Amino acid sequence: MFGSVWGSSGSDVFTVGDFGAIAHYDGTNWTFQPSPTAAHLFGVWGTTGSDVFAVGDAGAIVHYNGTTWTAQTSGTTNALIGVWGNAGSDVFAGGDVGTLLHYNGTSWAAQTNATATSLFGAWGSSAGDMFAVGDVGTIRYYNGISWTAQTSGTTALLAGVWGSSAGDVFAVGDGGTILHYNGAWSAQPSGTTALLAAVWGRAGNDVFAVGDGGVILHYNGSSWSVQASGTTSALIGVWGSSGSDVFAVGDGGTIRHYNGATWTAQASGTTNALLAVWGSSGSNVFAVGSNLTLLHYNGTAWTAQPLGAAAIDLDGVWGSSAGDVFVVGGFFGVLHYDGTAWVVQSSPAPDVLFGVWGSSGTQVSAVGDFGTVLRGSR
Repeated sequence: MFGSVWGSSGSDVFTVGDFGAIAHYDGTNWTFQPSPTAAHLFGVWGTTGSDVFAVGDAGAIVHYNGTTWTAQTSGTTNALIGVWGNAGSDVFAGGDVGTLLHYNGTSWAAQTNATATSLFGAWGSSAGDMFAVGDVGTIRYYNGISWTAQTSGTTALLAGVWGSSAGDVFAVGDGGTILHYNGAWSAQPSGTTALLAAVWGRAGNDVFAVGDGGVILHYNGSSWSVQASGTTSALIGVWGSSGSDVFAVGDGGTIRHYNGATWTAQASGTTNALLAVWGSSGSNVFAVGSNLTLLHYNGTAWTAQPLGAAAIDLDGVWGSSAGDVFVVGGFFGVLHYDGTAWVVQSSPAPDVLFGVWGSSGTQVSAVGDFGTVLRGSR
C-alpha cells in the first residue's frame, strides 16, 4: 500500500509505501525504483525532483539525488510519520513519542524535544520556523535553533497542522478540536465532535478541515462553518489548487470536489481507502491509498495508474531534487536515491521514523517514536 505522494511537477511525482516501496511517475507511466529498505515508508517531500526525502518505520530515512535512493543514518528506531522543510539543507521529520529530527545537509541529528509523545503533523513557514503536533495536545515549536513546548490548552490528539504564516497557524484533531495560533494558541468552536484528520487552506481566511463522518469545515477568517459534503465516509486528506478548486479524499475510494460553492462526488473507480491527495494544478492531481491504489485526475476524470500488486507501505519521503531523495520507514536506516539507484544508509539509532522534511538536500530533519528528533547535514 502506498501512503504518501509528492512531486516537483506533473511529470515528476514520487509515492512511497509498504516494505520500502518507491514509485515514480514521469507524466506517462509509473515505475518502481530500487529501494534500499524494506521498511514501511509513511511520508515523502522534496525541494525538487532530484532532492527528495522519505521517512517511515523504525527510524527509516532515505534520500534521492535524482539518480539513486540511499539510506541515511537517522539515529532513532521510532516511527517517523511526516517530513517537511524549507530547503534541502533544512529538513524536519517527526513521528511517534515526540520524535523530532533535523537534517542540515550533511547528517541527521536528534533535537532536544523534551517530549515522549508521538508527533503526527508538521508545518513550517518560509522563515525557517516549524510547528509539530501530536498526542495529548502536544505542540512543539522550532525557531531555527531549538525546539520548545507550546501550551495548547487541550489534551486532545492533534492530527494535522497548517498555516498561512508563522503567526497564523491552525491545528486540528480529536473531538472536533481546532486550535489557532497568532502568538498564542486558543481554541476555536468547530461545531462538530468528529475527529478532524487534516487541514489545508489557500489563505488565513479560506481554510478547510476534514474528518470522520464526511465532515468538512470552512473558516472565513472569523468563524468555522459546516459544509454539506454529501458523504458519511471518513475524509482523511484535503488539498486544493485554489479556494474554488479543492479535493477531499477518504474511505471507500471517496473523492469530493469543491468548486467554490458546493461539494460534489467524483467517481474514483476504487473502493480502497484514499489516504492523501496532492497536485501540481487543478488538472494534474494525484490520490493514493490502500492496496497500491494510485489515481490521477486530468481535470475531467480520475483514472487508476498501474503500479502492480505488492503489500508495500513506505511512511515518509522528501527530496531537494530528482537526484536527491530521502525515504524513511520501519527499518534501521535511511534510504537515499541519487537518480540511479537506492542505497541503504545506516542509522545511528533504532527508532521508527514516520516523517521527513527539508529546506534543501543539505538540511533535512526526521521525527519519530519516543520524541526522537534527528537533524542531518552534509
